[in-house]
Amino acid sequence: MVAIDGRRLEEEVDALPARYQGPGGVVGIVSEGRVIARRAFGFSDLDDHRPMTTETRLPLCSVTKQFTCAALLAACGEPETLDHRLAAHLPNLAAPLPRVRDLCNNQSGLRDYWALTVLHGGRAEQVFARKDAASVFARMRNCHFSPGTSYSYSNGNFRILADLIEEAASEPLEALYARHIWQPAGMTGAVLTADTRDPADGVVGYEGNDATGYLPAQNGVYWKGDAGISASLDDMLAYERWIDATRDDPDSLYQRIAVPQTFRDGTAAAYGFGLQHSRIGEFAFTSHGGALRGFRTYRLCSTEARLSVVVMFNHHGDAHGAAHRLARAALALPHPKPQPLRESWAGQWISLETGLLARLDPGVDTVALRYGTSVETLTETPEGGLASSAVRIARDGEDIVMQRPQENFAGRLVPVARVISAAEQDIARRYRSEELDAELVIEVRDGGAFLWTEGFLGKGRPEILQPAGPDLWILVTRRSMDAPAPGDWTLQLMRDGDGSVTGVRLGCWLARGIDYVKCG
Repeated sequence: MVAIDGRRLEEEVDALPARYQGPGGVVGIVSEGRVIARRAFGFSDLDDHRPMTTETRLPLCSVTKQFTCAALLAACGEPETLDHRLAAHLPNLAAPLPRVRDLCNNQSGLRDYWALTVLHGGRAEQVFARKDAASVFARMRNCHFSPGTSYSYSNGNFRILADLIEEAASEPLEALYARHIWQPAGMTGAVLTADTRDPADGVVGYEGNDATGYLPAQNGVYWKGDAGISASLDDMLAYERWIDATRDDPDSLYQRIAVPQTFRDGTAAAYGFGLQHSRIGEFAFTSHGGALRGFRTYRLCSTEARLSVVVMFNHHGDAHGAAHRLARAALALPHPKPQPLRESWAGQWISLETGLLARLDPGVDTVALRYGTSVETLTETPEGGLASSAVRIARDGEDIVMQRPQENFAGRLVPVARVISAAEQDIARRYRSEELDAELVIEVRDGGAFLWTEGFLGKGRPEILQPAGPDLWILVTRRSMDAPAPGDWTLQLMRDGDGSVTGVRLGCWLARGIDYVKCG
């Protein structure tokens, strides 16, 4: 238990709408089983002037994953009871198959299925029907790392879990959520809204910002297990109070999903059963965020501190940052104050292991790292390296060594120099991936290069290819069916002994090492 700094917390709550501007949102805080802050602000629908309330149901997005894992434990027992069912959902995946526990822990090695929709020709607003997920999984032939050895966020893990649970329990997932979690917790308004075209309470999510204005986001995806639950702030505060009330019972569902997991080599994992494990000050927290185009959510909880924070926006505000700021205020912890950089960190390097480019862009007191799905903010360490809560970077000559403990990854990255123009490389042609049963087309015109994909979801829009170095390119996906979009893709040309282009290798953090061969 902790002494809550009530005045500072109230000031932070009052400042939140202005600090994270957008159409609307809700925020709530639970301490020692009591709701000590509960606030709704703005509008759930700007056109109809409908106010946001604490009873307005918003998409929880990926916060759903912990509910799915809890339903698995309640209805089916330990994940190993479902291992024999997994092969049927990955009919073309070469051995070794991941284990169901690997799916729960994002250690399966399966490429993220939402990232793959970009390569199957999907566009941001189009419909992704329930049957389409199975079509993506059926086309998977290998993993981008050996199951159990590393961590990579993969929404498909939890989509497959949903199907496995329903098969084994012979009940719809929504009924299992309700019986095992919503009803015991008092979440009277929670509902499964798997079709994003039909949001609960008609709530509207918005893309944009104050500079460009806010426009309604058009979603067309069907998702279940990886996301899909909608709940109000009042529902989520009831959930947090239920967690607090059962905190001393090791057999309670939340305490069971909150047990820390490990990788196959015994190394402690920071993610498991739909929960991220981290520390704020001296206290251990479990947490998770969620995103759909137009919405951002985040919840965090410490049974040690008996503190929970819930933030949900119907816009692209930083719900993660808001929740952590409120938690630090409640715990009377100072907000970090970066010091001015002492060294120059600008440059780009490539990981020979993952095939991904890492780009460092220094500011005044922080360095932006572009490697994963979004920009990571690093600060200098006293030892002369860079670090955040998830990444550590050190120089080794011209190389850099990157450690990402949460992923069980440590590797050397080599520098990439000399950006060259599109005209200097013969890349314009069609390529085919047997892994995906899909194609991509590169076109060079008017001094620029563009790439689009074609697959079972259609023909994607042309995206800009940016030259990064000899035989290296960056493709940036800023909009996709899922949010946030996959971000930076690294494209590497493959050549034969004569120097002729034979294909390309394409990958992003969510989906690495996909080979395409030249057509014709």
